[in-house]
Amino acid sequence: MRIGLVGFAGSGKTTVFNTLTGLNVPSGFGGEVHLGTVKVPDARIDRLSAMFSPKKTTFAEIVFSDIPGEHGAERKGLSGKALQQIRDQDVLCLVLRDFDNPALEDAANPAAELDAFVTECLFADLAMIERWLDRARKEKKDSLEIANFELMRSTLESEKPLRSIPPNHLDRSKLTSYGFLTDRPLLVALNRGEADAAQPMPPEMMARLGALNAAGMVLSASVEAEIAVMDAADQKAFLEDLGLTESAVTRFIRTAYGLLDLISFFTVGTDEVRAWPILRGTHAKQAAGKIHSDLERGFIRAEVIPYEHFIADGSEHAARDVGHLKVEGKDYVVQDGDILHIRFNV
Repeated sequence: MRIGLVGFAGSGKTTVFNTLTGLNVPSGFGGEVHLGTVKVPDARIDRLSAMFSPKKTTFAEIVFSDIPGEHGAERKGLSGKALQQIRDQDVLCLVLRDFDNPALEDAANPAAELDAFVTECLFADLAMIERWLDRARKEKKDSLEIANFELMRSTLESEKPLRSIPPNHLDRSKLTSYGFLTDRPLLVALNRGEADAAQPMPPEMMARLGALNAAGMVLSASVEAEIAVMDAADQKAFLEDLGLTESAVTRFIRTAYGLLDLISFFTVGTDEVRAWPILRGTHAKQAAGKIHSDLERGFIRAEVIPYEHFIADGSEHAARDVGHLKVEGKDYVVQDGDILHIRFNV
């Protein structure tokens, strides 16, 4: 999963990126995208690894991209290059400044920055759709495909993002190559100073995000940077002093998973305990293909034990004895936390 961090100069976007990834990219680094890979925290993997003591423990991973925005005096807007760079992301995270920055003359105005970003994305998508429709009329494209694009155009003209169109109204199977910006899941991170780190998102901002079919969270990049270098015990005490129950990294990843509707299934053994992220609703045969293409090609059955039953029973043998191990076919819908063993033949 790729999450692109975007934002205007001074928003603290690169500080958020550094905190999430443990890197030390300087702010205003130029026009290049920086990448950082983060393990997805999962207490279930920790527990399974303690039980099996495997040679290798592999968590699911997220790749964060720090996408450069506009710098200098003209801070309103993202460059055409930045707009192109974010098309490659699975999720967009817009970092909004909600703290005083002595290096900037203007006061923090996160609502205005959100509207500026949304407007640019709307116009960029609309321009692409208009060009496609112009060509389609000349080339006599398929009528259903034209209807798709006309629906998208009318949605954007009503100032709504493409992500607001329900799946049963828009056939997205042929749209992946276009990289429409407003069809990407959007997470808005309100970046505050330490004193306001535990305060909730303002109701008016929550209402605006709801209208945009976007998710939101509050964080303080400066606080998270401090937390990142503490040991676990000190982290817990520091968070409690601020009125927080968990770090922004954990909340961030959980929210991103929810936006993409991802779940994790597990494979276990003495060689490796591993988490595999998949879309909710994935069938067993397709989940097997995440492990290896041969497992999907030669799929026979999947042995399935829900995580909770496995922990309660204590072993695969015990789970089998009490009937918690099920043998499922290719159409079984994998559930979050399922422990799978794939039977296959190629």
